[in-house]
Amino acid sequence: MIDFDDSKEKQKVDLLHKEEEENLVEVLSAKYGVPYIDLSAHPINIDALRVIKEEDARTAEIAVFNITDRKIDVAVLSPESDRTKDAVKALEDTGLVATVFMTSHASLQKVWDRYKDMSYSFETSSGALDISNEEILNIVKRVTTISDVKGLIEEVISLKKSYRISKILEIILASGIALKVSDIHIEPEDKEVRIRYRLDGVLTDVTRFDKSTFELLLSRIKLVSNLKLNTKERAQDGRFSIKLGQNEIEIRTSLLPGPAGESVVLRVLTPESISVALEKLGIHPKLLSVLEHEITKPNGLILTTGPTGSGKTTTLYAFLKKIYNPEIKVITIENPIEYHLSGIVQTQTDPDGEYTFAEGLRSALRQDPDVIMVGEIRDDETAEVAVNAALTGHLVLSTLHTNNAAGAIPRLLDLGVNPKVISSALSISIAQRLVRKLCESCKKEIPLVDKNKELVEKALAGITDHSYLDGVQKDHVWESVGCDKCHNTGFAGRIGVYEAILVDENIEKAMIENPSERDIELAAKKQNLLNLAQDGIIKVLKGETSITELGRVLDLSSIE
Repeated sequence: MIDFDDSKEKQKVDLLHKEEEENLVEVLSAKYGVPYIDLSAHPINIDALRVIKEEDARTAEIAVFNITDRKIDVAVLSPESDRTKDAVKALEDTGLVATVFMTSHASLQKVWDRYKDMSYSFETSSGALDISNEEILNIVKRVTTISDVKGLIEEVISLKKSYRISKILEIILASGIALKVSDIHIEPEDKEVRIRYRLDGVLTDVTRFDKSTFELLLSRIKLVSNLKLNTKERAQDGRFSIKLGQNEIEIRTSLLPGPAGESVVLRVLTPESISVALEKLGIHPKLLSVLEHEITKPNGLILTTGPTGSGKTTTLYAFLKKIYNPEIKVITIENPIEYHLSGIVQTQTDPDGEYTFAEGLRSALRQDPDVIMVGEIRDDETAEVAVNAALTGHLVLSTLHTNNAAGAIPRLLDLGVNPKVISSALSISIAQRLVRKLCESCKKEIPLVDKNKELVEKALAGITDHSYLDGVQKDHVWESVGCDKCHNTGFAGRIGVYEAILVDENIEKAMIENPSERDIELAAKKQNLLNLAQDGIIKVLKGETSITELGRVLDLSSIE
């Protein structure tokens, strides 16, 4: 008896049909003058698939299987088909240069099948990396701890598939968004590469991986950030956006060359982290009432000061949101625009193109504004224009890089502003820091003793207005512990620590004699506003943060 194997016979028939189809396509390609290609053994560039949607590719019976810069290779079933011609022309109209090949239906099917392997993202015409796909949103939902991120990345790295690099980037970004990180650091070392997240202002190790994977990941980051792929010896800055549901999240890319490779920092600018209500920033009610009065004035200069990353821009945005109404015109000059505010005219400077803060400010003044926000006063020209704008009926909000509120006045004097003009233009100078908030689920109460007790007593002794201490206990403080809810850091979220100095008669007198920061602080004593250390200590006694955390951002040894 002879066994008849249906499956083997079917395989033979299918192979014969495939060979016949390939031979026919090869003959027809010569007739049409279009080169033939068999994609059954040809590598497929996953990034090329992003050029056209799967549905459109199938309808037009084409497949984009390779891309290099702006050049693409396109396989077609019939070069004379109107739908195919229209699809190729549409691709070329976007600036792509297409090389057309003729192929079989089996080859097209092979490429189309790769769409299911493709990472769940694509670049939009505006440079956005769209991760609104349900699978990517699942990453955001799945990630609750740093170890979750590490597990996902290591799982994808272990795959030997061409689409894994795109997936790694998406996991890194989606996880960063889920954990509310401000920056993602990808740092090459001699033998491996480490990823760190800046979580609540502090860098936290995530995982390490091999350098060969990093090189591919770096190319992917450069591609979506619109940076030069072959440039490795100089710094580069770029950007792209992530569309997550209805929110568009801005990612700022910074590359810095080093001996082990290019170091990457991705700054994550989420609308939620920047758009904070003024009442939620952590400003003491007494200072908050002062600020609310100052920002409602029709003119004057309001400055926020502090180091990079201290939340100055967030405070300015909170001011704008508080005072905006349809009856006034508000213009901002920023670099970059970190949050888009409805009803407000926003413009971004370009120092390389000579559109500086000073030039932007001058242009804004010609637009009949009521309120102007200047991202930063960094030179004498911008300082002069800002001060003059404040003197001529405009409310001007801006930032300065000084360590405290008193330092704003000597800094303006250094920039060449006349002291008499400063006293007329400047309304209030604010300084701020961001401290991590203790995790409510695991913080531990400890008695206030020894050096900590001395420190607290010293800070509180300088508070002359005792109403600040109403309801504030002085027997114990809290320290961080760590649990699953706070990623074992002991902290969850951040809060501002503030101080401010109003320009009053005493400050005006001090300005005339080229004062130091110390002179300004002494002149401001009678204003009875808390300084940074005092505000911070009160937050410590209320259990909002710890003494150790406060000491991380402030020099507590200088308390007098």
